[in-house]
Formats: sequence, C-alpha cells, structure tokens
Amino acid sequence: MTQPMVLAENVHKRFGAVTVLSGIDLEVQAGEVMVIIGPSGSGKTTFLRCINHLEQVNAGRLSVDGELVGYRESNGKLYELRDSEVARKRAEIGMVFQHFNLFPHMTVLQNIVEAPVKVKKVGRPEAERIARELLSKVGLGDRADAYPSQLSGGQKQRVAIARALAMEPKLMLFDEPTSALDPELVGEVLDVMKQLARDGMTMVVVTHEIGFAREVGDKLVFMDGGVVVEAGDPREVLANPQHERTKAFLSKVL
Repeated sequence: MTQPMVLAENVHKRFGAVTVLSGIDLEVQAGEVMVIIGPSGSGKTTFLRCINHLEQVNAGRLSVDGELVGYRESNGKLYELRDSEVARKRAEIGMVFQHFNLFPHMTVLQNIVEAPVKVKKVGRPEAERIARELLSKVGLGDRADAYPSQLSGGQKQRVAIARALAMEPKLMLFDEPTSALDPELVGEVLDVMKQLARDGMTMVVVTHEIGFAREVGDKLVFMDGGVVVEAGDPREVLANPQHERTKAFLSKVL
C-alpha cells in the first residue's frame, strides 16, 4: 500500500474553550475523491483548513504526501516550520473557497498567472500559456480579458478552480464550492470538478451536493460534533446509513 496523500491521526482543534475537532482519523489515497458532509458547525471546514495549515492543530498529526503539515519532527518532538516553509508547502495544495476571492482589479488571466509568476517564478509568457489552457479546460477560454465583475458566480468559481490548478497542486481542497451560487449555476462548477476527478486529481470536497458525492466520491465521510460519525463507500452510506445521526441528517437532505 502506498502512503496516503492525506493522513489525519487523532487530530484535535480548539478555538479557545470550544473544541471543534475531537480526534479525527482519516486517510485519502492519491487519486481518490473524499467527500465530507455534515451539518453546519460539525468541523468540516476547520478540518479542511488544517490540511493546508490555515489552522494549526492542537493535538494529533496531519500529513500530506508523507510530510507533516506545518511541522517537522526531530527526536520525537514537533517543531513548527517557518512561515516561508509553510507557504512553500501550501503552494502544493490547491484550495477553492465558498467565495471566489478573485482580485477585482485584475483580469481573469491576471488572476490566474499571479501566483505561478510570483511564487513559483514561472516566466510570464509560460504562465499565460498555461492559464489560457486551463481557462479552456474550465470552459472559459473566451473570458481571459474579462474582469470578475463581468462574470457570473459560476464563472468566477470556475476561474478560482483554474487559478488553483495553475500551481500544479498534488491535492485539491474544495470548501462548499457551490453553496454561494444560484441553483442553475451549480452544475457548471460540478462538471469541472467531475472532470478533475476523471483526470485523477486527489480531492477532498466539503459539500451539500449529495448527488456529486454519490456519483464522483470514492469515500463519503459524515461529520458531526467534531468527530467522524460514519465513513464508507458513498453509495452504501447514502443508501443504508448505519448510525442514527447519519440517518437523521440524510432524511433532511435527500
């Protein structure tokens, strides 16, 4: 068995006196799509943010591609990495948020080439070539010179996905990428994500889109109260949940 792309071992996270994650144990294999569902406040987004060290874990261990997230280990002790080292490792992980976080004063093309040029030191002509390829891939090849204000929500989210892919990440994290969209725009974003899955991208997706979980997910995780309540094959979990809490949640969303 090759090492997992993501390995969470007894991960805990607190904000002050509030415990948000209470011992998360999960692993995601390379090329796998893990879909995480659960009610608001269950810790889904916090766990996602811990994977790329936007939040620090208070206990336990998180590794991406065999390397600890945010720390190095020496003689059995963990030492926090310098900010520059954290940023370098974070550049290997793409993250797409609920709200697109595009720079409003930059064109679509400029939004996509900014990080490869500044962070990875890719030459601008090459970065622009890659950006145009990615825009074609997400169905926006004709919108390179548009500004975010000229795009629909679905188009902005597809640009955000292209921007993340421009860094050639080994892992993509999606935090409810369709929840801020009008219902008729959801499909165009999910279609791009489905193609990424077919292309073999390792993905961890927090979503309320149960159909996407059923169709694309390799593993479905139901979280509540900061713990993993149930996990397994999406079709099995959705059709025959074993835990009463899972049954109650799915009865409201299916």
